[in-house]
Amino acid sequence: MTTIQLLKGHPLSSKEHASHALLYMWKIRKFEEAVEDLFGRGMMHGTMHLSIGQEASPTGMCLALDLADQITSTHRGHGHCIAKGADLTRMIAELLGKKIGYCGGRGGSMHIADVETGNLGANGVVGGGIPIAVGAGLASKLQKKGTVAVSFFGDGAMNEGAFHEAANLAAIWKLPVIFFCENNHYGMSSSTEKAFAIEKLADRGLGYGIPGVTVDGNNVVEVYEAAEAAVARARNGEGPTIIEAITYRWKGHSRSDKNLYRTKEEIEEWKHKDPLPRFISIVLEKGLLSQDEIDAVQQQAHDQIVHAVNEAVKAESAEPSGLLDAVFKKVGA
Repeated sequence: MTTIQLLKGHPLSSKEHASHALLYMWKIRKFEEAVEDLFGRGMMHGTMHLSIGQEASPTGMCLALDLADQITSTHRGHGHCIAKGADLTRMIAELLGKKIGYCGGRGGSMHIADVETGNLGANGVVGGGIPIAVGAGLASKLQKKGTVAVSFFGDGAMNEGAFHEAANLAAIWKLPVIFFCENNHYGMSSSTEKAFAIEKLADRGLGYGIPGVTVDGNNVVEVYEAAEAAVARARNGEGPTIIEAITYRWKGHSRSDKNLYRTKEEIEEWKHKDPLPRFISIVLEKGLLSQDEIDAVQQQAHDQIVHAVNEAVKAESAEPSGLLDAVFKKVGA
């Protein structure tokens, strides 16, 4: 198991911060690639939703958070979990149905939770994590904890009733909540152009008195700066913020997606906006890291993923007999 090592701060403030931001983006990318490989080899059950191409959004947001701050995630949540400090071995183990997995191998890809890192859980229900984050924000305010709750969700969730109800309550009560919308242009196969009558989804906050900002979700620096401002606002008791990060998933909605709703040309165009080389070019331009140091960071991420996969594969499988443990309370035993 890995030790939680989160370094808060601007990704361009020092060599250490630049390395940290790059490491976490690489870890997310290589984790997703490993998962795709494991699935292709028939080692995973159920389904999985990859976020390759979106690495800058969770990384930039979580660089602005303390360990005690909380997040809620989605069915496409591997990046959120990793950016908040999740243990890679336990994550892979969960996907492989192993006892040491975060949910004992019961939940799989869509249900990873880790209270230790403030991760209140991924959620297979579209928009399901939004009211949970608002509840965490309410608890923080009532208990005077000073913590912030962030709800990650996709563009499709902004048309769910859960978003509107939760946003209204968060605004009325000025809760320390950040609504973080990863707008990757498609809710499953439905384009945002057909699902919304507004250009910027962050403008939805105007109806509730919530300020919103739209940023380049493939630019980790821009995401961080918006996140830092939203976190400061929340901690100061000024209430919630909506951050809309414009990004793109390279892969289909899930493993069964045949991508019939978008063109290969569109996907290739977005691959040229890859958040990793974009950040690397900035780091090189500013002289924060050399190419050799960047290569070393990439190798470090690779080694961590390989180690996690090897350890998870060797781990003991979960037993079907324990499936109902923690569901029903045993009385009198």
